[in-house]
Amino acid sequence: MKALGVVLDLAFQKHVMAAARSCNYHSQAIHHIRHLLSRELASTLACSLILTRMDYCNSVLYGTPSSSIQILQRAQNNAARIILRAPRRCHARPLLRNLHWLPIQHRIEYEVAVLTFKSRSSTTAPTYLSRHIKARVSERTLRSSTTPLLDKPFTRTDFANRAFRCAAPTVWNSLPETIIRCATHCLYLSLSLRRTFSTRPLTNTHD
Repeated sequence: MKALGVVLDLAFQKHVMAAARSCNYHSQAIHHIRHLLSRELASTLACSLILTRMDYCNSVLYGTPSSSIQILQRAQNNAARIILRAPRRCHARPLLRNLHWLPIQHRIEYEVAVLTFKSRSSTTAPTYLSRHIKARVSERTLRSSTTPLLDKPFTRTDFANRAFRCAAPTVWNSLPETIIRCATHCLYLSLSLRRTFSTRPLTNTHD
């Protein structure tokens, strides 16, 4: 089944494979003309043709198996090596940092955090998302009682944890308190979120 360009299945394997094929195709196209491009222009092309494809509806990939995420991660690593004209076997972590590209897993969590913020604070947020966001109410007065955390519903399976009503509070509550409290500063929040995810430990980015 396909909806809005996303192939729907349990592991989103077909969607990931299609996205990776598209990204690798554009990476090779850039590779053929890389010697004619400046680094800035090559990076702009990669952001326009490759990263946008990786980011499209990527929030649906939250909680998918790591094997599916790694397919996209390898495509991103390949693009980074082409843009920076790095050896094929070099480690991808410093390349991603050099380009200021979040790895795939962090891009997914970043998108979920942004959707959560918009669902909490915007009056124009779609009701099908905002109705799943509920503030955590503490029964006792604790130090964290004044922090605007979200309530995570109880689930029995990992598959259920991938739903937005579970993913949103999980990602949101893991953010630093300073970011959670800046609910009225959209630009500051966006910059702070990117800085937070970029400084989290990077894993599985060497393929």
